[in-house]
Amino acid sequence: MSADGNWKITINTPMGAQEVNASITTSGDTFTGKTSGRMGDADISGKVAGDTLTWSAAITTPMPMTLEFEATVAGDAMTGNVKLGAFGNAPLSGVRV
Repeated sequence: MSADGNWKITINTPMGAQEVNASITTSGDTFTGKTSGRMGDADISGKVAGDTLTWSAAITTPMPMTLEFEATVAGDAMTGNVKLGAFGNAPLSGVRV
């Protein structure tokens, strides 16, 4: 299943739900894209393994840390997990828009 397209992703963090819009373009075993949300815009790139995407993102707000994402795409839905540095994990869910 292709992850290509636009996604609305919700990350359920300890600070509340964070919504991010993402555009993803896959190419073999890698992907590139852009995200935009309350914490700003960023370019992303990562790996594709079957239906699973993995990538990381460095943030500075509310504090500097690297987020590590793993998401599985099934049709027009995405589910997964985000490692929040020393703050544990947060589930993510997304829908293709």
